[in-house]
Parts: sequence; structure tokens; C-alpha cells
Amino acid sequence: MNIQQLEYIVAVDNFRHFAKAAESCCITQPTLSMMIQKLEEELNVKIFDRSKHPVEPTVIGRQVIDQARVSLKYFNQIKEVVDSEQRMAKGTFKLGIIPTIASYLVPVVLHKQYSDYCDVELVLKENTTGNLIIQLLNGTLDGGVLAGPLNHPGLVEHPIYYEKFYAYVSPYDKAYEAKEIDLDKLDIEDVWLLENEHCLRGQIERLCQMKKKSFGSDAKIKYESGSIDTLINVIDYNPGITIIPEMHAMGLSEEKQENLRPFKNMTAVREVSLVVSKDYVRKTLLNVILDIIRGSVPKSMQDPKLKAHVVDL
Repeated sequence: MNIQQLEYIVAVDNFRHFAKAAESCCITQPTLSMMIQKLEEELNVKIFDRSKHPVEPTVIGRQVIDQARVSLKYFNQIKEVVDSEQRMAKGTFKLGIIPTIASYLVPVVLHKQYSDYCDVELVLKENTTGNLIIQLLNGTLDGGVLAGPLNHPGLVEHPIYYEKFYAYVSPYDKAYEAKEIDLDKLDIEDVWLLENEHCLRGQIERLCQMKKKSFGSDAKIKYESGSIDTLINVIDYNPGITIIPEMHAMGLSEEKQENLRPFKNMTAVREVSLVVSKDYVRKTLLNVILDIIRGSVPKSMQDPKLKAHVVDL
């Protein structure tokens, strides 16, 4: 017994004519008759009384057909659910991204969306973590690419990738000759930082185990930037160190990559997730966005084992 056979007996019952039923099912009449006959043999009953014109169901045939209609109803509901979900994969997704990720991820994400997911329109907005959380909670945004874990009760985080931290060292700094940077010996006064509103700064503070008091009036921090690229350019001409995430490091020129150093005896990463409100319901579209972002990031950075090395915000 299969779905096609159930469709065929319902069609014959509707038209009370084998030829018309076959036409409605887009098959030949001999094929339809053969399939119904096989079903009758399998059930060991006669579903139709072929001696009557128009053809009529037998008593037991009536019950079989009624049950077939119920079965087809639920079968078609499965297809409707799937079709509904597929339609939800089309449309607009408003996505926020923090600045320390946007510069290198946005171009690749847009390229992948245009080439592989033309039915989805991405509206991208760059903002700080605090502002993006507010917009996710009030529904202004559908999702946000944020560094975490945030552990916010109103949000759901879908980890996407983990990127390592690297030191970017000035050629004029005393640490330039070292092959690795020892955080235990790192002086706060040698570190150039992002502004306080950036979550990456908080991770760097934790990474270096720096105390808040280190940023008091006596600290000789000469400049705080809102841009990683600006910090890198400053360090190219001035002694000091900054700490940058892996994907930003990957985008540097070969000349600038000569200034990168790993950390001694440690692996430190930041977790990047697609974050949505806990009430977000467009699951199919959400999965499409996850696929787009994951397809824009090296597979080596998507290893869940790296989560053990995440630096908290």
C-alpha cells in the first residue's frame, strides 16, 4: 500500500469513472486500474463494484476510501508544514553586527548571500553590543552577530565560530624580537586599547588579567580608538602592542602579518554567535542565516572544542 494507491481510489470515488480518474491523476487508465487491483489484492477485498455504471464502491470499499481520505489529509498537512517553512526561508532578516567583527565578516557574508541565497534579503546594521542587545529585545533587529557568551535571559545564542587572539607588536617595541608574547610580563602601559564601549576591550582586560585600577589617572594610556585598524596603524609608527582577533589578523597584508605574535603557553579565543530573542519564531530563516555566516568562516574556526578556551566578556 502506498500514497499513490490511496490517491487513485479517492479519485475514482470522486469521478465514478476510471478513465476520468486516471486523467486527473496524470496517468494512463491501465496503470490506474492495475494499481487499484494490486491494492485490492493486498487487502483481500473488492473496493469497487465494476459491474455498475457509474462505478460504485463496495460496502467495505466505502470504509477503505473514507479512511484513505483521512490518511491523505494528514499526509498533505505534512507537505503544507514543509511548504510553509520553505516560504519562511524567503524574506528580510535585519542583522546587527558589532564593529570588531563587521569589517571582515560583512563583505564575505554579503557575497555569499547574493550568490547562494538570493531569496533572502539581509539588512545589516553595525553597532555596539549594548545597543544591539536593546534592539534584539525590542524587535528592531531579527538577530545579531555578537561576541559572547552573553548569558542574557532574554536571548538565545547560536555559537558559530571561535577566533584566537593575537598580539600585534610594533617594530619599535622591545617585545618585537620575541617569538611569543608572555602575558604575565605584559605591561599595561604598553597596550593600546579600544574604547570602553567595545566588548573586545573587556575581553582583552580579562585576557591580560588587568585590574580596573590600572586604568586610573596615573596610567599612561595615550590613545583609545574605536577601530582596530586605527590601532594597528598607530602601532606601525609607535612603540606598543595591541591585541586583535584572528579573522582581523587574517586580513592583514603580508608585511603587517610579520608583526603578529601568538601568546606563550596559552590559547585564548572569543566566541562569536548569532544571537536572537528567545521569542524569535522564524526558525527556517534563522537556519539559513546561520548557514550563510558559517559558510563565510573557515571550518578550522568552527571546532566546538575551542569553546574551552573562550575568554569571558
